[in-house]
Amino acid sequence: MADAQHYDVVIIGTGAGGGTLGHRLAANGVKVLWLERGPFLPRERDNWETDAVFVRAKYLASETWYDGHGREFQPEVNYYVGGNTKFYGAALFRLRPEDFGELRHHGGISPAWPISYDDLEPYYTEAEHLYLVHGHHGEDPTEGPASKEYAYPAVAHEPRIQQLSDDLEGLGLHPFHLPIGVNLHESEPGRAARTSACIRCDRVDGFPCLVNAKSDAQVICVDPVLSQDNVTLVTGAHVQRLETDASGRSVTGVVTILEDGSTTTFSGDVVVVACGAVNSAALLLRSHGDRHPDGLANSSGVVGRHYMRHNNVALMAVSKEPNPTRFQKTLAMNDWYLGADDFDFPLGGMQMLGKSDEEEIHAQAPRWAGRVSPDLPFQVLAHHAVDFWLCGEDLPQPDNRVTIDADGAIHLSIDEKNNVEGVNRLRHKLDGMLSHLGMEHHRLLDRSLYLHKSMPIGATAHQAGTVRFGTDPASSALDVNCRAHDVDNLYVVDTSFFPSIGAVNPSLTAIANALRVGDHIAERLR
Repeated sequence: MADAQHYDVVIIGTGAGGGTLGHRLAANGVKVLWLERGPFLPRERDNWETDAVFVRAKYLASETWYDGHGREFQPEVNYYVGGNTKFYGAALFRLRPEDFGELRHHGGISPAWPISYDDLEPYYTEAEHLYLVHGHHGEDPTEGPASKEYAYPAVAHEPRIQQLSDDLEGLGLHPFHLPIGVNLHESEPGRAARTSACIRCDRVDGFPCLVNAKSDAQVICVDPVLSQDNVTLVTGAHVQRLETDASGRSVTGVVTILEDGSTTTFSGDVVVVACGAVNSAALLLRSHGDRHPDGLANSSGVVGRHYMRHNNVALMAVSKEPNPTRFQKTLAMNDWYLGADDFDFPLGGMQMLGKSDEEEIHAQAPRWAGRVSPDLPFQVLAHHAVDFWLCGEDLPQPDNRVTIDADGAIHLSIDEKNNVEGVNRLRHKLDGMLSHLGMEHHRLLDRSLYLHKSMPIGATAHQAGTVRFGTDPASSALDVNCRAHDVDNLYVVDTSFFPSIGAVNPSLTAIANALRVGDHIAERLR
């Protein structure tokens, strides 16, 4: 247990942003304190059990948030060392170069970033190598230039997914190997080597990895540096608020409730918030004071606003032939990412999901009433399932926001119809191709259980945008180095800083940016 001593850098959170930043700073000899709200995830059989993870939602935080109408819901958040990366699918995409500029969508404008793709590209490469990303640059015509190839070859398709790839190519499309972070070595295509940590199982997507072969922030960044003298991790540390000096220009205390219920205050030359876009905004709003009456670092009024979470659709198609694939998450396609012949606006991207199983299908059956024929029992349906993830861009609207009430409870208001035309058209494109892809025509079933939600607002896995960065302090909370305009020693390095979210998984961009900001902080401390 750490005492309330002073550190070079205090980092609140150990996920993609906070975990990566701490790893970077530790390598530079910086004295780092990680404060993590949760424990280490227990390694147990339930890690790989569908009922535990998806049906009973055993590992989701047992807390309640409220929507814009005051209705309760359970958010899709996980409080463990490694944060939400413990459960992510490790799909580690770069944003497209166009995502860094202003893009016009059917539903409005996606704003430009204050940095360019070229500014982040070297850090994308470092992030891909650090997180063991397997892929092949050049397959996806929408991706930007890469200064180096992936350090690890693309994960091979199993036969049914290879056939799907061939069929898509036959339609004139450009499927590519999905970039995925796993500690995998293949002795031959589709077969894990005897010495490989990853065994190519069907539990990669949405499950924690029982054998620590998925590239999550705990495995890649936290564990390797914990034995260093300059690194301290405190788990069960729930940060309540940040205190400042009399001027309001410097954070002087990180007020924290520890696992035993006691309260202590930590301090650092630099304080970094990386709690996830919703909780980071909530922490800053709770940290209001005389110099910051509307919340810390919030003179612009943007903290908590412009919340984004992607317009996601999880679907299951029914293959005419059996699909015995286990490691299904190997293919993606972005042909309509920026538009289509029949639509002048971006649609988004498609990628494979982890393979659905009989238990998950049984749990979702009531939602499919009337859409599944009686001659397809659950076991047969599971054996023929092919699972897709469609991702469209959510736009940053000021009224899509995080607020807190007098009791400190989190309220999340969103427009669930924000810019959905693109992803709806993407679904229509997939539906129209099914018969050409060896699938049952018009047999796309919603995998809503995968999204851990009883209502759309609960799907918060890709949350972003609530503490946006920019060059103008009147319209952004952070500068281009993710330092608060209003507070000299305060940084935010989770996906809160995003001014827009694109239509690919945000994790790699958070990781790359954490490496970039880590270099800046290390230089500042020198």
